Amino acid sequence: MQMLWPIVTQALRTPRRIAVIDDQRQYSYAQLLGGAMFMAEQIESVSAKAHIGILLPTGGLFPMALLGAWLAKRVAVPLNYLLKPDELSYVIQDSGIDTVLTVGPLLKMVQKAAGPTAPIPESIHVVCMDELDFSGLPPLRWPPVAAHDDLAVILYTSGTSGRPKGVMLSQGNFRSNVDAAIEHAEITWVDTFLGVLPQFHSFGLTALTLIPLRVGAKVVYTARFVPKHIVRLLRRHRPHIFMAIPSMYAALLSVKSAGPDDFESIRMPISGGEPLPGATFEACLDKFSLRILEGYGLTETAPAANWCTPTRYRRRSVGPALPGVDIRIVDDEHQTLAANQDGEILIAGPNIMKGYYNLPKETAEVFIDLPAPGQPGDNGQPRRRYFRTGDIGHLDDDGFLYITGRKKEMLIIGGENVFPREIEEVLNRHETVRESAVIGRTDDVRGEVPIAFVEILADCEFDDGSLRAWCREHLAGYTDIQTRRRGAKRSDAVHRGGCDNFYGQRLVVGCPGAKCSVPQSGRFSPCPQKIVTPTEGLLPTWARYDLCTAI
Repeated sequence: MQMLWPIVTQALRTPRRIAVIDDQRQYSYAQLLGGAMFMAEQIESVSAKAHIGILLPTGGLFPMALLGAWLAKRVAVPLNYLLKPDELSYVIQDSGIDTVLTVGPLLKMVQKAAGPTAPIPESIHVVCMDELDFSGLPPLRWPPVAAHDDLAVILYTSGTSGRPKGVMLSQGNFRSNVDAAIEHAEITWVDTFLGVLPQFHSFGLTALTLIPLRVGAKVVYTARFVPKHIVRLLRRHRPHIFMAIPSMYAALLSVKSAGPDDFESIRMPISGGEPLPGATFEACLDKFSLRILEGYGLTETAPAANWCTPTRYRRRSVGPALPGVDIRIVDDEHQTLAANQDGEILIAGPNIMKGYYNLPKETAEVFIDLPAPGQPGDNGQPRRRYFRTGDIGHLDDDGFLYITGRKKEMLIIGGENVFPREIEEVLNRHETVRESAVIGRTDDVRGEVPIAFVEILADCEFDDGSLRAWCREHLAGYTDIQTRRRGAKRSDAVHRGGCDNFYGQRLVVGCPGAKCSVPQSGRFSPCPQKIVTPTEGLLPTWARYDLCTAI
């Protein structure tokens, strides 16, 4: 059970069909497969290692490089060009690659951003695909046979603390997840995809690269997210499937000329990568007549685990599980909880990663063996390995999953469990607030108190009293709310990392080069966190205030 064979078969079946349109050109399935064969020969001529680095912008060259690596019996290591230079250097060293496939302009951008620091060591072979000659008959070869457990890709997660971890995904992980998603969402070759997500991320890799190639569909890529340009692509190509993170949907609302007609062709507007604010959902429904469908998963789940579709949809739910995926909600003693009870989300299935590369201890920590579904207890009964997501949520009576928050982010205020997302949802509905993020601060009396960071809309003033009254009215259990404004300042840089979860991961935003003065509780990293997309021109104005509450 491997991913390469069905893609090669599809390309041979429909060689003249358009596979990819990107910012530079378009590729037929024959050109994509031929280019992959050229790349396989190139890889074999320069690389002696089992792993190959891929440093490419979103576009048609990425699947060409990926398929080329698999044809050459190599493991692909997509490299996140948004990482800090020292993090990128670490990934290159840790992954054991000796060759990086890239293009000249992106390589120059990465080198310029690194300054005197060289993120790619001189010992690494650099192959610029835009300088290669792909003319003539490609060096034909028979695709190698791969087993279900054979390693296909190492995707490095980039969290807010610690070194990036390499998630090992097998050929079977991708094949099972791709086939399950196609069945679940009823995707066919007639669907056109619009892709704006980076392909070094699991969302962009599986959902916007492997799925369309598997069914023989067309995908339109653009390497940079510019709201007006996205609307132009919608008008030109009339896609049926659009996948983005919530911040991108929010940015599209700023395009004054955009309306329902521009989104009319989309049957599946899918949101993942971070929680979808209710205000963004309502605004897109009102302005574009677009009912956004949420999905859930992590890099470790390849990534899709749950997915709302047009026919299986619940508001605020991330949908039912994909075929073959087992979702279990457990308490702190790992006992399965009944429907509508919040607990930690565990996931099992053929899409679950092999483990973290060179990190056996960390791998063991995120897995747990439990009795298989329907089994009453241990007593020699069959057991199943579950991945511990660290997310909190519940299943309803029909098996739809709802996300409450992150286990590590949960606040205990006066003995009550409070999730930051609950407070953020209330703040985001205030007429002056664009977005908000809530973290915790240690408090001698209450244990913890929430600290909120808000981004004020343009032309709006920060009003302590208005926000206090709004929270007092809409936050159940919060009575004596006191706010304290510590000053508003414009963030002059965004700490950019990868959105590692299909749903819950956050990017860090703060005051670069300075230590945060907020005393943090043990559950949080040293700096404030904020859900934000790395989009040019959207740097927020922050005003911080404490929600000091008496419960």
